[in-house]
Order: sequence, then structure tokens, then C-alpha cells
Amino acid sequence: MIDAPSPPTASYAGLIVDWGGVLTSDINTSVRRWADRHSVDLGAYADIMRGWLGPEAELEAMVNPIHALERGEIEVPDFEELLARELSIRTGFMVSATGLLTRMFDEFEHAHDMNALVRRAREAGIRTALLSNSWGDFYPRDLWEGMFDTVVISGEVGLRKPDPTIFHLTLDRLELPASACVFVDDLAHNITAAADLGLVGVRHVGYDTTLAELQALFGVDLT
Repeated sequence: MIDAPSPPTASYAGLIVDWGGVLTSDINTSVRRWADRHSVDLGAYADIMRGWLGPEAELEAMVNPIHALERGEIEVPDFEELLARELSIRTGFMVSATGLLTRMFDEFEHAHDMNALVRRAREAGIRTALLSNSWGDFYPRDLWEGMFDTVVISGEVGLRKPDPTIFHLTLDRLELPASACVFVDDLAHNITAAADLGLVGVRHVGYDTTLAELQALFGVDLT
């Protein structure tokens, strides 16, 4: 679904994409595989995430480990300790912290079709950027050669989506105005934040719909 502040009137020159859930398998599916394979109580995990991400958790790093992790303010092992402790408390079973996120991200599959789409967009002359909220450095950077004009990772720049500043940073690196860029993400609140700044937001739910929407916006064949 395209979410724009007004009907597009300018030609689009930039494509900004998220990583997890866009260039990978669906996040919920990936996390469910991790929970099943490693005997993690998915209900307990979901409760922890809701508590850390819910409205009452819109505070700073000392009480919001996810925001702190995504901004690079705490290290992965510290976050793993916090998460493992919470899981252990809620389930009554000891959860090992060591490698907890490594095991999770091992379940994220490379979305070959979406990665190829970004490459085709760049080959068509569209400037491309990756904009990702990071949970450590579990990215397949060796697969990105020649794929992006710039890469913005939240933990490396100390900012996170949906903070407007990280969008402005990405636009500056692309050397394009918001009105010339399309942003693809799987999370609605990030799409809304981008649209508020003047970008066109495309909520990613699957390859076919995203391909169709990008072709309509850029006016080029991306198949």
C-alpha cells in the first residue's frame, strides 16, 4: 500500500529500503522458526517485546533496551543478557544468553527476489540506500557490493527509525530531497514517519505488490 502526503507530482530518483522483513524473510515467520527450533517461549518473548516497545516504554536507554541496542548504546552481549534473564524469569526455564541473537538471525532468510529488485532499480539509474534499525551486525554485507549508493545502519550512526533525523541523514547521503525518494519498509509506523517528511512510503507485504508499486512510481520496468 502506497502512503504519500500528497499525490506524486515529481519524478522519483531515489529508493530507500529496510533490511529485516524486506530484504529478508518475514520477521514474524523468522522469529517463530527461531522460537520453535531453540525452545524459546514465543508468548513470553512477545510479552517482553510489547513491554519494551509499548507506549509506556517510550523512554530512554536505561529503560528501553531495544532503543538502546538499535542506537548502538548497548552492546549485543548486554542485550542478550537482559533478554535471556527476562525469558528465564517469565518461563521458569534457564535461557542461555550467549549467542541468543545469533541464533535468531540465523533464521532470517535472504529474500533473493527483493534483493534482485533493488539491484535492477540501481541499474536503471535509481539511487539506492539501505536504512535499517540494527540489532547488532548480522548483515550479509558481502552480498551488497554494487547494490547501494549508501548504507545507513542505526547502531553505527546513533539514530533509529522513526526518528526524522535518520531519514534526513539518509537523504543527505543520497543527495536527494525527500520529495524525490520512495521508502520501502514492513512496519507501518516507519512508513508514516517517512510520509510525514515528504517521502512516498510503500508498505512491504510481498514481492509482487512492492514490485508493482515501485514500477508505477518510478515509471520503469523493474522485472
